[in-house]
Amino acid sequence: MKINRLLTLVATLVVATTALHALTLEECVLGGRSPLNAGTMQPASGGVFYRLSNDGLTIDKIGYRDGRTSTLLDTRSSGLGPWDDFAVTSDARYALLWNDEKPIYRYSFSANYYMADLRTGTITPIGDGGEEIATLSPTGTHAAYVKDNNIYITDLRNRTTVQVTHDGKKNEIINGVPDWVYQEEIGMLNSLRWSPDGTRLAFIRWDESKVPMESMIIYEGTCNPNTEYALHPGRQDFKYPVAGEPNSVVSVHCYDLGAHQLQAVPLPLETDDYVNHIDFAPTGKLMVQRLNRTQNDLHIYAVDCAAMSVAELYREQSTTWVDTKMSNQVCYCNDFFIIPSERSGFMQLYQYDYSGKLLRQLTDDDNCIVSDFYGYDARRKRCLYQSSCGPLNRVIAAVDLQGRVTRLAPSTSDGHGTASAVMSTDFDYYVGRYSDAATPDRYSVYDARGRRVRDIELNESYTQRYTAVDVPRREFITIEHAGYQLNGYIIKPVDFDPTRRYPVIMEHYNGPGSQEVRDKWEINWEQYFASQGYIIVNVDCRGTGFRGKEFESLTYLRLGKLETEDAVAAANYMATLPWVDADRIGIMGWSYGGFQTLMAMSEPGSHYACGVSIAPVTTWRFYDSIYTERYMRTPQENPEGYSNFPLNRVDSLKGRVLIMFGSADDNVHIINSMQYVAELTQRGRTCDMMVFTNQNHSIRDCDSRAVVYKRALEFYNQYLKGE
Repeated sequence: MKINRLLTLVATLVVATTALHALTLEECVLGGRSPLNAGTMQPASGGVFYRLSNDGLTIDKIGYRDGRTSTLLDTRSSGLGPWDDFAVTSDARYALLWNDEKPIYRYSFSANYYMADLRTGTITPIGDGGEEIATLSPTGTHAAYVKDNNIYITDLRNRTTVQVTHDGKKNEIINGVPDWVYQEEIGMLNSLRWSPDGTRLAFIRWDESKVPMESMIIYEGTCNPNTEYALHPGRQDFKYPVAGEPNSVVSVHCYDLGAHQLQAVPLPLETDDYVNHIDFAPTGKLMVQRLNRTQNDLHIYAVDCAAMSVAELYREQSTTWVDTKMSNQVCYCNDFFIIPSERSGFMQLYQYDYSGKLLRQLTDDDNCIVSDFYGYDARRKRCLYQSSCGPLNRVIAAVDLQGRVTRLAPSTSDGHGTASAVMSTDFDYYVGRYSDAATPDRYSVYDARGRRVRDIELNESYTQRYTAVDVPRREFITIEHAGYQLNGYIIKPVDFDPTRRYPVIMEHYNGPGSQEVRDKWEINWEQYFASQGYIIVNVDCRGTGFRGKEFESLTYLRLGKLETEDAVAAANYMATLPWVDADRIGIMGWSYGGFQTLMAMSEPGSHYACGVSIAPVTTWRFYDSIYTERYMRTPQENPEGYSNFPLNRVDSLKGRVLIMFGSADDNVHIINSMQYVAELTQRGRTCDMMVFTNQNHSIRDCDSRAVVYKRALEFYNQYLKGE
C-alpha cells in the first residue's frame, strides 16, 4: 500500500565501525540497519542526473559516466531554503522547488512552491503558499496547482493567475488532488496533466459529498506536540468509503489555456466507475483508463480535447480483478503504446497501435513475470523492465520489438538475488541496485548495453559489519500444504544448537499479491529477535504474489480462509522439528498480517501460545472500498465471504494476544481494534494492548517503531519464555 512521489536513490554511506558487535534493537528497526542514506535524485538525459544536496540548498548536476558534480542551482543566498524536494523540466531550463510540507492525509500534503529560472537563478513563488501538487507545464511558462480544493494556473512570465475551478469544497468536491482511497489503493497523488505543447490541462474531479465521514481524535502528544489540544483534544474529519458504501463520483475535465474554456470529457462513466489513470500521449490525445467498481473490466479511451471526441482503444476483462498497479505503467509512444497485462495468467508486455490493434505480445515467458516496467527506449527500439524469474528473485531485462530478450546487469547469470534499476530519461544509462540474502545493497552505473561504467557505492564497510558471524542469516525453505509448495525462510540464532528446543515466532503478512519471502538484503526486528534466542519463520501462503494469476486468485472472495489454513499448517510443520518447542510457538503480523494473526489464533487446529497483532483489520466491513472489493466484491454481493473475520471468531481465540495500533491511523482505523476488544470484554476475556498517541498506520515517527518491537519482545519473553 504504498505511492512513489519522485524517484529516489541512495547516495552516501552510513559511517559504521567494522568491529564485530552485538545487534541492538534500535539499529535493526530505526534505520541504522540501512546500508545507505537516501538522497533525492531525478534522472535526466544527456548523461546526467540531478540531486538535492544534503543541506537542501543546491541542486547538483552529476555525470552518470564520470560522477563529475557541478551546481545547477544555488539557493543559499535566497534565504528561502532548505528545500524538501524539487523537479527539473526536461529541457533543464526551469526547476520547481518546495518546502514547509504539511501533511493532509495519507500521502497528500501542502507546501510552499517556487519556480526557479535555471539560466538567471531567479526564484519566484508559485502562489501565496500552502499549495498542493504544483506542476510545471512542459514549456516552463505556467504552473498549475491546487488550493482549497480548486485548481489555479499561474503564468510565470507575467505573474497572472487564473482560477480554473470554483466548486471546490472540503469534504465535498476535490479538483486535481485524489481522494483518500485513490491515494492509498490506486497510487495516485496528482491528477494534473499538461498536454505536450502546454496549451491544455487535464485533471480528475472527485465528488465525495455522499461518501461517509471518518473522524480521528488528535491529542497534544509529546512527539511534535499539538499544543492547541493541550486541554481538549482536536479532530480531523475526512471522507473514507468502506466496502459496499458510496465512493466518490469522478469525472475528467480539460482546460484550454488560450480560450480560457473548461469542459467535462464525455466519457461513458457509470456512477461507481473509477478513473485510475490519465495521461497525454505524444500524439496530443488524452488517454483515460476507466475501471468498473468490481475492478474486473478495464477500458482505455483516447480523447481529442479540442473536438471532445472519445474513442475506445483497449479493453481488458478478468474473472477476478485487473492489476491496475501495472496497467497504470502503460507507456504511450509516438506510434503505439505498450501495456503490462496478465491476460495470459502471467504479467507480460503487449504492444498496440493507436487504432486499438494488438501488434504483438513482447514478452512470453511464464517463468519470468514482469514485475516493474521502466519504459520504452525509442532509439534502440526496446522495452526495459524488471522481471521475477522465480518468485524469490528479480532481474533487469530488455526486450526488442521482435520479442528478443536480453538480460542486463546487475542481474546474475542464474537470476539469483534482487536487481532493480533507475533509468535515465533517454535510456543511455541506468543506476543498477543489487542485493541478496547474504549481500548488502550495491549501486553501480551501467550504460545502455549493461556494461558497468562505475560504482556508486559497494557498501564494503557496511558489508564487513553486517555480514559478520554474529548476525543471524536467512535460510530459504519450502513447506508443502494442500498440494502447493509454499516459499518461506527461517532465521536462527547464530549460536543455534540442534540439540536444544527453541521458541518460534511465525511472522506473516499474506495479503493478496504481497510477498515477504525474497532473496534480498534486509536486517530488521527478525534478526534482533533471533539474536535473543528465538527462531523466526516467515511463509508466503496461498494468494501471495509473483507466482501467476491462478495462485494469486486462490483467495478471491474468501480472504482469510486459505492463507489462514496455510499459516496454521506452517506452524504445525515447525512443531514437528526436533529443535522446536511445540508448546512455545507465537505469531506476529502488521495490518493484513495483524488480521492474519487473529485469524490464525482462532483457527481450528492451531496451537499458538500467543500472538502480536499490530494495526489489524478485524472485519473487512471496516476497510476501504477499493482494496476490499478488489478481492471480495461488496458485502451485498458476497455475504458469505464477509462472514469470516476475527470479530466473529473471538470465541475460538486461543493463546494470549497483544494488540497495538496508532490512535491516528487513517488507514486501518482504530474501530477495528476497539470493537475486537469490546467482543473480548463481552465474553469476559482479556488481552494486552498498547496505543501510540497520534501515530498513523506505520507507527514510525519519533523513533516509536523501536517501542513497538520492544513491547513485542517483552510480550514474547513473558509468554514464550516465561520471563
